[in-house]
Amino acid sequence: MLKTGRVLIQKQNILQNALIQRCLSTTAVNLKTVQNADKPSKVPSEDYSFVMNIFRGQVEARQVFPYPNVLDEEQRDTLQTLVSPTTKFFEEENDPARNDSEEQINEKTLKGLWDLGAFCLQVPQDVGGLGLTNTQYARLVEIVGGNDLGVGITLGAHQSIGFKGILLFGNPEQKAKYLPRVCNGEFAAFCLTEPSSGSDAGSIRTRAELSPDGKHYILNGAKIWISNGGLAEIMTVFAQTPVLDEKTGKTKDKVSAFIVERSFGGVTNGPPEKKMGIKCSNTAEVYYDNVKIPVENLLGGLGNGFKVAMNILNNGRFGMAAALSGTMKSCVKQAVEFATQRTQFGQKINTFGSIQEKIARMTMLHYVTESMAYMISGNMDTGSQHYHLEAAISKCFASEAAWYVCDEAIQIMGGMGYMKGSGLERVLRDLRIFRIFEGTNDILRLFVALTGIQYAGAHLKELQNAFKNPTANLGLIFEEASKRMVRKVGLASPPAMEHLVHKDLASSANSVAKSIDMFGQSIEMVLIKYGKNIVNEQFILNRLASATFDIYTSAVVLSRASQALKENSETANHERLMAEAWTQEATERVAANLKAIATGKNLDTFSKMSTISRNVCAAEGIVQLNPVKF
Repeated sequence: MLKTGRVLIQKQNILQNALIQRCLSTTAVNLKTVQNADKPSKVPSEDYSFVMNIFRGQVEARQVFPYPNVLDEEQRDTLQTLVSPTTKFFEEENDPARNDSEEQINEKTLKGLWDLGAFCLQVPQDVGGLGLTNTQYARLVEIVGGNDLGVGITLGAHQSIGFKGILLFGNPEQKAKYLPRVCNGEFAAFCLTEPSSGSDAGSIRTRAELSPDGKHYILNGAKIWISNGGLAEIMTVFAQTPVLDEKTGKTKDKVSAFIVERSFGGVTNGPPEKKMGIKCSNTAEVYYDNVKIPVENLLGGLGNGFKVAMNILNNGRFGMAAALSGTMKSCVKQAVEFATQRTQFGQKINTFGSIQEKIARMTMLHYVTESMAYMISGNMDTGSQHYHLEAAISKCFASEAAWYVCDEAIQIMGGMGYMKGSGLERVLRDLRIFRIFEGTNDILRLFVALTGIQYAGAHLKELQNAFKNPTANLGLIFEEASKRMVRKVGLASPPAMEHLVHKDLASSANSVAKSIDMFGQSIEMVLIKYGKNIVNEQFILNRLASATFDIYTSAVVLSRASQALKENSETANHERLMAEAWTQEATERVAANLKAIATGKNLDTFSKMSTISRNVCAAEGIVQLNPVKF
């Protein structure tokens, strides 16, 4: 039921790190805007991603405004029939404290989940699934995330990554054979991470060699930290395979994806891992000893393993934001119930300004996260292919926001929140993994920044190439030259956004538009200043990523609040307040981050921090003696 799900702890990190490495190398090529300006370059293709285009200082509004409303009447009715029994099941049948204590989900609960159809939400109905859209899926995921993240991991590891590759890349025969099985009691798993391969994707050692008769691939190797690893009967396994390069005639190793059944023989697993959180989800090592995989079980083509894996992750990442918005909603509810009942110094503590600020910030973080989840699911349901940066942002933002909200809920409740009986200490332990798996947030921030910079750099290079044949490119040259000239004399205006929002939010929209304009200028500045070496400036890239997050989240909440105001909904004014407050502070953070990457004092501070870190690593710990000198 969940993309909460997609665990695997670090298995996805390999993938995302591989993409970063690719991004680093391709950026190093494409961002040579000065050095290689005389070489012809391919004109960058149009991208409808809002985030991608802000790197050019432009507003691409089609995927953000208006806020998506994608469910038709039949889909809405279907969803309503599923929400009630799902909510009831998690409130009455599932026991998250017991699951955590026993470090497993009991058989009765698992059977109930299978009976609900929770393990096959997006599998087509004609092969046994519920056939839900992404938006319908997000709503059910939200319910699970508000109750038990450990169960969510079990569900998500099964469908969001375990057999998702079959849904996305399987041929008709593979779908017909395996999708009915994963809907009827056979667990699935996604198997990538290995003992020797963390961030270095090229170090995967599991291998699959074609048998002499050409009928099987022989698989050997081991995977670690596999969610559902001790349960899965059907696995998506990634392994190195020899691939002939038709251009060079040489054979080199590339990763391929395979559908592997435990029944093939030679597949075993270790005992469940002991973990900090999500304890009821099964996490285990899986071993492959001369496993014979039929050639027809190659998934997505020989050598296309990373493409398969990246699409699996991008396709379901929005579900994490949906699930964690459910978690945040539960935390806020519990904190508010306590704050409105607890009396100190003769007053209910919810009347104190410090508590009010905590509750307001928790609520705004939930609003932003929930808004992104349904924005992205709505984009996907309308057929968009340009959402991978937005999905990455939603993962990072949701995982950090949920941690903050749960921590603040504990703080509001004080000692009561710290006690095991409140349940919040379990939620906090469960939440910690979300900033690590599916690409660490650190990696994803670099991914967002570098991908956007590469896109902007390609367009800047296009302009430079246009000067080599100015007669044929006068329109482009004049447009860009005019833009820079009026900006230089202070007459430039930021891209317009006020027409996209409700009139009550026009001022906030103008602030976001100014941020986008400043952001585009900053990107151009770092491209010119650092060229290909920007890939090494992670202090700068991280701050550009933070600015990106703030701009995108502001646009999303302005879109949703505008929709509420236009519909005159009961919560419209409340949503307006949250959108205004969020946008105001986000705008200030954007300005601060952009100033930091352009100011010598800040750049000097980055250099000092780099030296401090090297000193500590060289000393293998704290460098200085304590004050008593021994």
